[in-house]
Amino acid sequence: MASIFTKIINREIPAYIVAENDHALAFLDIRPLTKGHTLVIPKQEVDYLFDLDDDSYTQLQLFAKEVALKIDKVIPCERISTAVIGLEVPHAHIHLIPINSMSDANFGNPKLQLADEEMEQIAEKIRSAT
Repeated sequence: MASIFTKIINREIPAYIVAENDHALAFLDIRPLTKGHTLVIPKQEVDYLFDLDDDSYTQLQLFAKEVALKIDKVIPCERISTAVIGLEVPHAHIHLIPINSMSDANFGNPKLQLADEEMEQIAEKIRSAT
């Protein structure tokens, strides 16, 4: 059964897409922990990251690295944290979270509520980063 992420891949629902290739898609988390919090997903419908075959897994991680480097250029932060967490969406995904302290990556923290205009501005900055 298609998840909400598959619907984003198929452009059935909108998302703040920051990067895409033939195998993966990256878009802003709509309930971010920090500004620039991005989700990286394979286009293949796989529930569990470690169920990806080796080639797909490697491609996804390399794509996540490319996206993380772009985020790092445009979002003021000390590092980009990565996390594979969550059971709410049955589609493999990697969180890329700009952090300035360990507590910034705490999923128990209140989520930010950013205006659509700010989300689009952040997405555009990441898309435009070279």
